[in-house]
Amino acid sequence: MSTKYRFRDKYRIQLRERDHLPPHVHLMGGGLDVMISLETMEVMMGYAPALIVQEAQEWIRAHREELLEEWKRWHP
Repeated sequence: MSTKYRFRDKYRIQLRERDHLPPHVHLMGGGLDVMISLETMEVMMGYAPALIVQEAQEWIRAHREELLEEWKRWHP
């Protein structure tokens, strides 16, 4: 598991080495475990307040290519 980004002193975005398809990241922290698709940028599973999801999606969108490249290295 690799933390890629931390924000609001509570939340983090993680990319997991041993995970399942489709490509996604986890938004964790404060009792949250939300899966966000790297392909569609939509929440796949879980719940978080809209502002937290939006902030996470903005960062993921800005770093999407590098996240997908890393996903592909770990999940050939």
